[in-house]
Amino acid sequence: MITHIQGKLTEKNPTHVVIECNGVGYMLNISLHTFSQIPNQEHLKLFTHLQVKEDSHTLYGFSSLAEREIFRLLISVSGIGSSIARTMLSSLTPKQVREGIATGDVALIQSIKGIGAKTAQRVIIDLKDKILKIYDIDEVSVSKGNTNKDEALSALEVLGFVKKQAERVVDKIMVSQPDADVETIIKQALKNL
Repeated sequence: MITHIQGKLTEKNPTHVVIECNGVGYMLNISLHTFSQIPNQEHLKLFTHLQVKEDSHTLYGFSSLAEREIFRLLISVSGIGSSIARTMLSSLTPKQVREGIATGDVALIQSIKGIGAKTAQRVIIDLKDKILKIYDIDEVSVSKGNTNKDEALSALEVLGFVKKQAERVVDKIMVSQPDADVETIIKQALKNL
C-alpha cells in the first residue's frame, strides 16, 4: 500500500526514525543496517513495508529495496515475525543474510538472538530456492553493489529480455565502461542483445 516515504527527517534513533511528509510525521521502525545507511541530511527517502494487525498498523523503513525484499522473505517464514526479521537485519547485512541462506549456513542464521536450530533450518529450507532464483547466486556478478547496473538489468527484464543473458551483456559493458550511467548501459545492451 505505502511503498516509500520521502520527506524531512525529524527524529533519528537506532530503532526508528520519524519522517515528516506534508505536515504528517510517520514513525518507521528500522534496522541498525538502515540506521547506518541514513545520511545526516534533512531530506530522506525510505522504502517501506506496512504491517497490518488487528491491534496495530506498523511501518518498517529500509534504506534499499534489497533489504526490504529480504525482510519480506523472512517474515513469510513460519516462526519469523517482524521483530526477529528486523533483529536479523540489525545483526547482519542483507547480503550476509542472503548468502547465509543460499549456502545453508545454519550456524550463521542461528547466531541471531531469538532463533534456534529448528527455526534456522526452517528459514533455510523455506527460502533457499527463492533466494537462489531471485538473486541468481550461482553466477556472481562482476561489480557488486552497482545501482546503475541493477537499474539497467531491471529495465531490460521489463523489456522482455532473459535475466542471465542480459546480465552477461551488461557485465561486459560494466568492465569496459565502469562509470556508465543507466541510459548508456541500456542503449549498449540493446545493441548487443
